[in-house]
Formats: sequence, C-alpha cells, structure tokens
Amino acid sequence: MDTVIPPARDKLLLTPGPLTTSQTVKQAMLRDYGSRDRAFIERVADIRRRLLGLGGVASPDYEAVLMQGSGTYAVESVFSSCVPPDGRVLLVVNGAYGRRMVRICEVLRIAAEVEVFPENATLDLRRIEQRLQRSRGVTHVAAVHCETSTGMFNPVEVLGALAAAAGARFVVDAMSSFAAVPLDLDKAHIDYLVSSANKCIEGVPGFAFVLARRAALLESRGWARSLSLDLLAQWEGLEANGQFRFTPPTHALAAFHQALLELEAEGGVAGRAARYRTNYETLVAGMRALGFEEYLDPALQGYIITSYRYPATARWDFEQFYQQLSARGFVIYPGKTSDADCFRIGNIGRIFPEDIRALLAAVRDVVMEMGMDLMGDVGPN
Repeated sequence: MDTVIPPARDKLLLTPGPLTTSQTVKQAMLRDYGSRDRAFIERVADIRRRLLGLGGVASPDYEAVLMQGSGTYAVESVFSSCVPPDGRVLLVVNGAYGRRMVRICEVLRIAAEVEVFPENATLDLRRIEQRLQRSRGVTHVAAVHCETSTGMFNPVEVLGALAAAAGARFVVDAMSSFAAVPLDLDKAHIDYLVSSANKCIEGVPGFAFVLARRAALLESRGWARSLSLDLLAQWEGLEANGQFRFTPPTHALAAFHQALLELEAEGGVAGRAARYRTNYETLVAGMRALGFEEYLDPALQGYIITSYRYPATARWDFEQFYQQLSARGFVIYPGKTSDADCFRIGNIGRIFPEDIRALLAAVRDVVMEMGMDLMGDVGPN
C-alpha cells in the first residue's frame, strides 16, 4: 500500500532559485509519463513553442532547445557547442555569474577576452565598443542580463547591437530575467539566450533551455566539445521524433508546462513583471524603514532580486538572522558580491506583496530579538 504523505506548509523561498511554486505546479508532478508517450511528446513540443513566444520570436528563425541539468549546464552547452575551435569570446563581466562564464571558457580552453566592470556601476559601453573595434577574431560576445549576485540589469539590447556591428554572435545568460523582463530576442540581436525552468516561469529544477537563432545553431555542426551537452545534436533529436537523446526530466517538464499555462493566465511577461515589481517596491520600502541599505544605487537596481549590505553593528550575525527567519518560514540567501558583505532577498517565484509584508514583519521581530536598535545600530556600512 502506498504511503500517503500529509500536506505540509512549505517555507517561502525568497531566493534566486529554486523558488516557491504554486500548488498546481506541484500537483502536475504527480503523474508518471513515459518518454515516448504521445502525450508527453506533444507537451514537450508545446513547451518549446511557448518559450519562443515569450521571447517574441518563432520557428524557423529561432529554435527552443531543452537541456537536462541546471542553468549552468545550458550555458556551458552553448560555449562548448557553438564556439568554433578557432573562435574567441569577449566576456562582459560585472558579477559572479559573468565570472562563471569566464571559468567555463577556461575549462573548455576557449580563447576569451574579458572586460571586467565594478559590480555596483553601469557598464562602460564605449569601452566595450572600442574593445570590439581593436580586437581581432572575436566570434562571440557574452553577457548576463540580470546579474543575480547583485540584481543589476545589464543593457543587453545595446550590447547586442555592438556585437552585431562587430559581426559576432551574441550569447545572453537570462537565467533570472527571462519571462519577467520584456525582451525581444531578434531586436536585441541575441543569437543564444539561456534560462532555467526554476526561475521566473516558476517551474521546478530539472532542466534549462536555450533559445537559439537557427542560422547560428546550424553553423555549429562539428564544433561540439561534449557528447551530452551538444546543443545541435539535442535540437536535431527533438526535431526528429520529439524525444530527448537521453532520459528526460519528465516530472519537471510536466510541472513546467503547468507553470507556462499559469504565466499566460497572469498576463504573460507583462503581468508577471508587474507582480514582481510590486514585490520589489514593497520589500525596498519596508527594509529601508527598518534601516537596511541596498547594495546597488536604486537607479541600477532591477526588480528580480535585491542585495542588502550587512548592518554596521557588532550585534549583526547573518547566520543567526538567516536561521531565525527560516524558523519563521522565510528562506533568504547569502550574498555573492566580491567587494562587500551582503545578503540577498528575491522578489520572484509564487510570492505576492502580502508575503513580502509578512517577511518584513518577521525581519523586524528577528532584528529586535538580536538586540539591534532599529533607529541606531542598523544602518549602512
């Protein structure tokens, strides 16, 4: 006899991902699917079509390729599959996830040039343009859309125009922005956009995806440095019979399809962006009232995730702060900036302004329990 697991109230995940999901997304995983079942194959095809629609494009100009694994797997699949043996990548870096792309290229022994910018300042677009003008052999430019370590939005539309003018393919890590920040791939000259199931579409972990310009994908034949991460082979397999080359994450795909339906019901990208922006505005106003300071200048801050500086008080202890919030049902995230001690709070996932207000009440209680004076001790570094 199967054991019935009693329902439990999950903690709210105010993180960059995995995220809080709806009950109906969870329930979608309660069915088993065979990877060759017609219903499953049709669902995968519908997922691919809907993903292209979210990017403002369609086949045959662009194709959606689903890849087992986390978002980083899909980023690596693009570099390992789509940069020619004699290619060179210009990496635009202003945070931890840009640095991760640098490391991927190092491990794959792909020639790379790196333009590094401060994590709390806008990109110097003129400097990037000049680098492209004087560099020789740059075949690809890569950047992160929403740098999840800080929450900053980078101007990928302008970067895409610079890459196109230089005759380079443009790769965008849109892990934490896709489906919540309006973006037309073709107008932004994006050749490869990478995101993940467990971000703003509000699915569960298990796979990532690449929206690829078909011409760019087809030109990569013979360049793959990996069997399992071969993006072109993965696409050709999906096109041939609708199936993955290797075991697909069936339950995660079922949940993702339900999440896509719920995204559409919310009003698509615009509707989801509006909820996340309201979450962000509620969070920032409340945290400022408690004396916390954002890491980024408000003019640079996106509405996906917010980094907060540690308060300048001896009473502050992040681990204690984290654990006490967790005990109250709220999970936040450590910081990932290189030049300041920070923690992060996400505004994405199946959370609403009333959830943010409940978090703020919990933060106030924890701060008081830790003995910090809200009007004195808690403040900027």
